[in-house]
Amino acid sequence: MNNMLKGKYVWVATVGEKGQIVIPKQAREVFGIKPGDTLLLLGDEKRGIAIPPKGAFTHLMEAAFGSGKDDEEA
Repeated sequence: MNNMLKGKYVWVATVGEKGQIVIPKQAREVFGIKPGDTLLLLGDEKRGIAIPPKGAFTHLMEAAFGSGKDDEEA
């Protein structure tokens, strides 16, 4: 797909009978999505559905829950 804005994409996916969608090949390649990956879906009834890139919430989770290191050492 020819992109007018660098790094911006638009794809179309069709929902199957079981509610499944197929992520287009180019989208999987751009975002490094592989079979078995888990994706987070965010939904807002007014704004729609978003699928943030893998790792997008790492910083947020570390801020909320710590770095994963044993915080009880002190």
